[in-house]
Amino acid sequence: MPDFRIEANGLPATLDDVRRIAAFNYGHFTAMQFRDGGVRGLSLHLARLDAASRELFGRPLAAARVRGYLAHALAPQREAASVRINVYARALDRDDLAASVDPDVLVSLGPPARLMDRAVRARIVRYERELPHVKHVGTFGLFHQRRLAQLAGFDDALFATAAGEVSEGTIWNVGFHDGASLVWPDAPALRGVTQQLLEQALAARGIAQLTRRIRVDELVHFGAAFLVNTASVAEPIAAIDGIAYAGSVALAASLRELHDAIAPELPGA
Repeated sequence: MPDFRIEANGLPATLDDVRRIAAFNYGHFTAMQFRDGGVRGLSLHLARLDAASRELFGRPLAAARVRGYLAHALAPQREAASVRINVYARALDRDDLAASVDPDVLVSLGPPARLMDRAVRARIVRYERELPHVKHVGTFGLFHQRRLAQLAGFDDALFATAAGEVSEGTIWNVGFHDGASLVWPDAPALRGVTQQLLEQALAARGIAQLTRRIRVDELVHFGAAFLVNTASVAEPIAAIDGIAYAGSVALAASLRELHDAIAPELPGA
């Protein structure tokens, strides 16, 4: 098992660092899996952190800085691990949120994500995240929607906009296959790192894919559906509401193989 480790700006995290993140719910993060000696899509994670820091704190977050903190935290690590990088700001005053401040970086390590051997049953929920393009720390609504879905007999929730267009899952992106192409939704959502990696891999192999608006009433026309995120890579979706997808298991397996063929990036490179 991996060591449990929490570092702030490359040093052991203090109680004040943890308290600030817990008490002041303003910031953003990214989550990744350290496997095979590196992180697949690390550069995409770093680009995400920089863009969100500019938007939330008015300052950039240099990739080299984060790589250094990550390499330091992972230096003793030999086994697979889950990594979460939280970005917050010690200098930020909640009464002066217009100020531009340098972000602080908290890196935490934990056990690797368990690869799930299941086919998910999701239900459609009309729900839109605030700042959907940012992986911010306001996650209460996501997990509450998952809870409500499970209370209703499903595994998870798939979100649709007020206009009835499919967007994203609670903590995952969704894709479909229409018999000819892999189809990604075009709606306000967080475009995840795993989705971006798969898009690149599919394009490199000349596999047909497209991004377009998908109405909820179109879901019956697809033959397969899957979810993707950094923890589980690709999981088949067995059904959405009452619509079953017979081709999901085979499609998800092929996407996992495509993902696993991507070379991991070394944190200190």
